[in-house]
Amino acid sequence: MSYHLEGRLLEVCNCRVHCPCWIGEDPDNGTCDTVIAWRIDKGTVDGLDVGGNTIAAVAHVPGNILQGNWTAAIHVDDKSSKAQEDALLKVFTGQAGGPIADLAKLIGTVVSVERTPIRFDVQGGKGTLEIGPDCYAELEPYLGATGGQTTLSDTVFSTVPGAPVFVGKAPVYRSKNAAIGIDVNIQNHNALQSTFVFDA
Repeated sequence: MSYHLEGRLLEVCNCRVHCPCWIGEDPDNGTCDTVIAWRIDKGTVDGLDVGGNTIAAVAHVPGNILQGNWTAAIHVDDKSSKAQEDALLKVFTGQAGGPIADLAKLIGTVVSVERTPIRFDVQGGKGTLEIGPDCYAELEPYLGATGGQTTLSDTVFSTVPGAPVFVGKAPVYRSKNAAIGIDVNIQNHNALQSTFVFDA
């Protein structure tokens, strides 16, 4: 199986700004409740066009992120075809290898895989993410002295391996999932945004 995916990432969690997981430290609260969404602007999996779809994970991280054992609910864009859904799940569960497989192996338990309405609207470091009725986040970037986005790179952990990430905050972050034990409604905590190119 081969894939080439290009797109945008948004990750929000209940750590303070910025999340220490990216530099290998323990999460601020000892555990981390997060949502990670990859918007695929263009790409193929074994020749199948999967562009225009989003796949997301709502996850609980029980300790240091590098130790794995996450519990996650996987959401696939309900606008995807069955073939696109199957292809994306193979990639993002690690079955297709490549850079995404290293991330996927950190998930210990998947409580559900659902087709869900997903709205991913992030441009220039600002925007919103909505996953069904139970997950909503907004994003605002931090800017440097010259007006450019504040960038984090060469980190020990990344959900977009090989790409720099833009540091931001979430003015609003709401997430609820009874199966994982997540019930979050907070303001001005960690948000990270990036672009990615994944090849395998």
